[in-house]
Amino acid sequence: MGKLILVATPIGNLGDISPRAAEALQEADLIAAEDTRHSGSLLKHLGIKKPLTSYYKHNEKAKEEGLLAALSEGKTLALISDAGTPVISDPGFAIAAAAIEAGFKVDAIPGPCALIQALVLSGLPADKFAFEGFLPRNKEGLNYLKSIAQEERTLIFYEAPHRLRQSLNYLQEAFGENRKAAVCRELTKKFQEVNRGSLSELNLLWQEREPQGEYVLVVEGAKANKGAQTYTEEFLTAELARLLAGGMKHKAAAKELGLRYGLPVSKLYELGLKLKKS
Repeated sequence: MGKLILVATPIGNLGDISPRAAEALQEADLIAAEDTRHSGSLLKHLGIKKPLTSYYKHNEKAKEEGLLAALSEGKTLALISDAGTPVISDPGFAIAAAAIEAGFKVDAIPGPCALIQALVLSGLPADKFAFEGFLPRNKEGLNYLKSIAQEERTLIFYEAPHRLRQSLNYLQEAFGENRKAAVCRELTKKFQEVNRGSLSELNLLWQEREPQGEYVLVVEGAKANKGAQTYTEEFLTAELARLLAGGMKHKAAAKELGLRYGLPVSKLYELGLKLKKS
């Protein structure tokens, strides 16, 4: 029976490729890559020559049948993204889910991941954190940030250079100017840089500088509630909507928010029912 292996690759420094990752790529019959040209450079560095096929966000469904067919033939398929761990804000989830559903063996080779690198460099609490990926565009991003402003876990976001300034503006408006944060740039690469400070300080810094490279933003969570705290129905409804949109079941979402904010699960469940009706 065929096997799918999700292989983590360097996020910048080629020296971070692990022996297990190199071995998995060497033993694969076929490698599915987000960008075959980019991955070709990695394979050349490793001295590996294997058939490559493209697999990226906009062709996942179109490629699924062919990749599953290869697995049906007993082949070993390795999947890599341009950088980091597949599935984490990168292609891979669709084919991994399809392979599992079809009964094929699916494995993963651990390795570099930008969000973890940024978190440990940020100086912010890492015992509990939430990865939010890329923010929605324009005002939707600001509205989303306002909906999670009371989240107590450390928050991590990916951001492109051309959107960095706007996102820092939105973060400061939604979370307040004193919230601690870190802006991590070009992680593991020659020009790696980590700026730490308040959101207002970091916002000012990057309004004056020209953003270049890839960014990870790490933001301190809201302060833990000391004693009774009042949450508006509007806020709680928005929180429920966010969890439900992420695929969480109604009852589980109510329980999650009940634990997070110290509120009766029954009250949150009723809010969820109102939300469904509307």
